[in-house]
Amino acid sequence: TFMVFATAVEKAGLNDTLRGAGPFTVFAPTDAAFALLPSGRLETLFKPENKAELASIVNYHLVKGRKSSNDVSRLLGAKTLQGRFAPISVASGRMCIDGANISAADIASSNGVIHAIDKVNIPAAV
Repeated sequence: TFMVFATAVEKAGLNDTLRGAGPFTVFAPTDAAFALLPSGRLETLFKPENKAELASIVNYHLVKGRKSSNDVSRLLGAKTLQGRFAPISVASGRMCIDGANISAADIASSNGVIHAIDKVNIPAAV
């Protein structure tokens, strides 16, 4: 499920963006992926004073356009809404984006597609 990611989107102030026309491809960390963050990290990110950092992280999981798993498998990377390039790799039948395995692909949404990932990707510091 994506309850924690949905909360992150809300706390980052990005609900309107994702409810917009899109389409978007969302590489959504599962609730289990968020549980792997260091203790206290999520609570810190959810504080109002960390909204910009949280928005940066959420935007790093979003790509413009509707990219099916078949499309993604042919890419070397994807430019995220955060502005950084997230590397994509396929090995032994597993597709990864910035080291996160895509655990469920091609989940249809009203304005794009969702791919579940098993890790929260944190964009590199500038």
